[in-house]
Amino acid sequence: MVKKVTVTYALWALGGPLGLHHLYLGRDNHALLWMLTLGGFGVGWAREFFRIPAYVGEANREMAGAVRERTTRQMPRPPPVSAARFAGQISVGIYFGTVALIGLNSLSFFYLIVLPLSVGAGVHLVSSVGDQTTDLHKTLLACIITSPIFYGSTISPLPISIAASVTAAQHRRFKTHPPSGSQKELGPRVYRLTLAWLAFSAPLAYCVFHNTTATLYYLSDCVAALLDMFWFFPWLRSVVEYFLLLPYRVLCAFTGWGPSEESWRKVLDILLTERSQREREAMAVLSVHEESSAEEIAHSYRELVKVWHPDHNPGEMEESQKMFIQIQEAYETLLKRQKPHSRNE
Repeated sequence: MVKKVTVTYALWALGGPLGLHHLYLGRDNHALLWMLTLGGFGVGWAREFFRIPAYVGEANREMAGAVRERTTRQMPRPPPVSAARFAGQISVGIYFGTVALIGLNSLSFFYLIVLPLSVGAGVHLVSSVGDQTTDLHKTLLACIITSPIFYGSTISPLPISIAASVTAAQHRRFKTHPPSGSQKELGPRVYRLTLAWLAFSAPLAYCVFHNTTATLYYLSDCVAALLDMFWFFPWLRSVVEYFLLLPYRVLCAFTGWGPSEESWRKVLDILLTERSQREREAMAVLSVHEESSAEEIAHSYRELVKVWHPDHNPGEMEESQKMFIQIQEAYETLLKRQKPHSRNE
């Protein structure tokens, strides 16, 4: 089926940041890149306004079989160096690494394995756009070698991405076959792209949900502390509670829905007094109590880390690693969900 410029421009305008026009042209790697970065952070999508005719012509030639199979013997020289592609490799590598820092930093060996693989995946994705590709193994190897040098640093995605981008540029080559999506049915292609998108977004979505839950716990603690200030004036406490719940009452008035007063008070009691199961488990792991200050929690954390660090327990490596991870997770949980007065001590 011959691809049309007008259809491509229409898809570019309607869903370009999601890669619809690249999906139409059979450029699945480019479509996935646009899905994960919203059109190359908007810049790449705008830049493509002038490149769409060339994309369409290339897609039609490949479908017609007018382009000979690219082999190393036929095309001994590598593709020309592209400043835009190289900058994109660095930017997307940093982007993938930052997303990993946000959503996956609690995993074991994060800085040694997870982070470099995430950065390398971003760099390789940009390297594989269009008719070019690179050596995936060498790109990932460069990431893994560079990562320990910047172990634990929040800026580590930058040097790792630079090292991976330089390696990818040195081993760039033309693809020896047409783009993967040009000769396949749309359904399986969309299915694979969806799986890739879910793999990328799921850890980030979990982190956003987790932090939102922690924020709600913090806000409920603030409300509880505020109401506790008026314990000696029950009527004043009721007035303050009424105004705090006023937005909820207005919403119920407009929608005509809302639980009974008794049901709401049960919910309010849970929000104000009930700690999550995860938080209670975190307190037990660090051997602290609900009123412990930030300094006390940090002190307990440091002492337990010294005891359970895998390097200090070579004979019980598996058990120490498991306990070390539990201590890390417990510390992060209590830092995010301390009571307001504990945070201010």
